[in-house]
Amino acid sequence: MKKILLTVFVATALMSCKNENKTEETNVETEEMAMTEETKQEATFDITPIEHATAVFELGDDVFYIDPVGGAEAFEGQPAPDVILVTDIHGDHLNEETLNAVTTPETKIFVPQAVKDQLKTDLKDKVTVINNDEMKSWDGYELTAIPMYNLREEAKQFHVKGRGNGYVLEKDGTRIYFSGDTEDIPEMRNLKNIDKAFICMNLPYTMTVESAADGVIAFAPDEVYPYHFRGQGGLSDTDKFKSIVDSAKVGTEVIMLDWYPNKSE
Repeated sequence: MKKILLTVFVATALMSCKNENKTEETNVETEEMAMTEETKQEATFDITPIEHATAVFELGDDVFYIDPVGGAEAFEGQPAPDVILVTDIHGDHLNEETLNAVTTPETKIFVPQAVKDQLKTDLKDKVTVINNDEMKSWDGYELTAIPMYNLREEAKQFHVKGRGNGYVLEKDGTRIYFSGDTEDIPEMRNLKNIDKAFICMNLPYTMTVESAADGVIAFAPDEVYPYHFRGQGGLSDTDKFKSIVDSAKVGTEVIMLDWYPNKSE
């Protein structure tokens, strides 16, 4: 009888230990999930289109301007930038007067070498150069310069490889891609784990909506935002772009924003 009671006691104790271990494991898993969710929540993203290639966005706790043009008046009511990203030398991406107007003493400015070479004011000494395939890190951010260039023979003079940058910006696992002026290049198709992608599409300078859609389908970001879609023939057919991406069923949501408040331009 004592042996039976002892066996029952030992079995009960073992079950109790297993239950305690299981509870501890469950608690650890719950804590890890909570930490993961908290980390994702920290990398909040919000964007305000200004026009064409120009936008103000927030990632984490910081304010970013990308390709600020249009003068100080274009940014009235917007918070001052902690970081500015410039993609290329063309006037719809680089305007030194605007840069000087919106930059504060604390603003970080990242540009390709070709952009720095264009600067004429003291701003030239403030910028940080980042070229294709380079990465810069600060305060938990990682910024990678992605090539942007034309493939079509008749368009190669617009954007030569190595001059301008697209950008992938990452914070706490959230990855944002701005294409800059590019065609459907291998470097774009090979991107991985992009949460939000901003993709250009305008002729004759960048690419068709079909090429843009094919490129997006290849790397399948969670969300894609058509931008920079005004060309010589007016605004590109972004509805067609959305239709092509939607029909591919790769899990990419197409989000339309108002990049051209003055549609008559």
